[in-house]
Formats: sequence, structure tokens, C-alpha cells
Amino acid sequence: MTESSMDTTTTERTDAETTTTATETTTGESDERTNPAWREYSFPGDPVLSIEDLNVWYDDDHALTDISIDIPEQSVTALIGPSGCGKSTFLRCLNRMNDRIKSARIEGTVSFNGQNIYADGANLVELRKRIGMVFQQPNPFPKSIRENVAYAPRKHGDIERGLVPKLLGREDVQKEDELVERCLRDAALWDEVDGRLEDNALGLSGGQQQRLCIARCLAVDPEVILMDEPASALDPIATAKIEDLIDDLAEDYTVVIVTHNMQQAARISDQTAVFLTGGELVEYGDTDQVFEDPESQRVEDYISGKFG
Repeated sequence: MTESSMDTTTTERTDAETTTTATETTTGESDERTNPAWREYSFPGDPVLSIEDLNVWYDDDHALTDISIDIPEQSVTALIGPSGCGKSTFLRCLNRMNDRIKSARIEGTVSFNGQNIYADGANLVELRKRIGMVFQQPNPFPKSIRENVAYAPRKHGDIERGLVPKLLGREDVQKEDELVERCLRDAALWDEVDGRLEDNALGLSGGQQQRLCIARCLAVDPEVILMDEPASALDPIATAKIEDLIDDLAEDYTVVIVTHNMQQAARISDQTAVFLTGGELVEYGDTDQVFEDPESQRVEDYISGKFG
């Protein structure tokens, strides 16, 4: 074979290999075969949440594909990836919020402390007490700061207030005061609102409203707190306070957070799960490892800003 023919053959082989291993898509993301080993993450103790073969469809749109992941307790797990990759869909599966979407169809298993939350007869009210949710936009009730925190415990009967308990001598005034203060302190808001608990919560700043929503979530004594981009609508100072708060909360709670801010994920999380197009979990592991030495080339490209 002549040198010219060898060069041509080598070029054709290289081009073919490139086509099968790193074909670029229209979004700039390469087409790369995933490796199950990239999603294997070991940690001490049992997972508080264990997800196996989770699939979600919205009508014919396959939003999540064969997701299996274990989430450790008392830690922060960040979910990152480009828009439309299924991060928020996955988060809502963890306390069955997708049940509210008529077009959603869900298959697979989500176990919370060993119990499948999708089993027939699951108590959704109790589930959402144990696995609380904080949304992207602060959504305080148009009530006083106190009422925002005390509303759910009153509704669930954990605190008795009102005319009938008062007449029967069972009104839990002191218990409510202690709960409101504890939750506002845990949400790093007490010092800013002490003395104005009867003010309308809608008068608080955006960052204060978001911390109030976290206090409201804490009031029902959850084990897991789900956060869907909780700082995306906030200024840098308020964002820093939310990040500090998340770090503190992880000492007592399991936090799972969706964020588009990769620097935020690197700062606050213990482990990171990377979702990419097609609702695929590509890599999951220790946050430092994922950001500094990812296994997947697509994850490397996403983190370095080549697409997303």
C-alpha cells in the first residue's frame, strides 16, 4: 500500500471512530455512550432515598430515562444540567408532586427510608410532611409572618389554636410561640423579624420571603428538604444567605437542590448528579470529583461551558 493510500485509510478510520463516539448534536452536546460505573457512588450508612429504574413521561415525551440513584442522609445533593434535562421533574418525583400533572406517567421505585412512596395506599399528606419542598419563586401566604410558620402545624393538629381550644383550655399559645421562634431561627430569619411577627409576610424582601418559606417547611419537622433553584430569583447577598443556610440545614436534614448555577453546586453540595439531554443521569459522585475530574466527556464539556 502506498503512503498516500495509508494516509487516506487512516483518515477514514479516524473519521468513522469520531462519528461513533463524539458526534455533536444540535445543542453542542456530544453523543457519548454512558457507563454505569460513572453513576456508582458509595457512602457510609443506608440511603434516605433510593431510586431505581425511574422513568417519567409527559404524554409521549420521555422526560426521565432509567434513573437509579441513592441519596445519603444529612447532606446536600445537587442536581445540575442544561435546561430541559429533567432535573426538576426528578426532584418532584421524590415527594410525588408530579401526581398533580395529568399528563405525567411514572414507572419505577422511589424508596424513602425503605418504603416505596409509589405503593398503593401511600399517605401523600404524611409524605409531604416528611419530604418538604421549597420552590424557585418565594410563595409566602398573604398572612402574617407568624401565621405562615404556624399554619401547617395548626392544620395538621400539632398545635391547637382557636375559639374551641381556648374555651376548653387546650390552646397551645406557648407551644406555638416556641415553634415559630425555633423555625425562624433555623431559617436564619429570627433576628430580622423579631418584633414584627404580625406584619404581612408579603412586605418582606425576596430573600427574606424565601427564608420564611424554608421556615414554613421546617415547621412540620421534615427529614428531607427539596429545593428547586431556591436562589435563582435573588440578589447576590440574599443568595449568599440562602447558601449559608443550606450548609447549616445539612447538619440536621437531607437537602436535595436543583441549581443552574454550577459554582453554587460546587460550593454547597457534598455530591452532585449531572443530568444531560434526554432525561439521562450521566454522572453522580463526590462533588469535588465531578467538577475537577469528571468521568464523562459530556460532563466535562458541560462544566467547562462548551454547551448548556
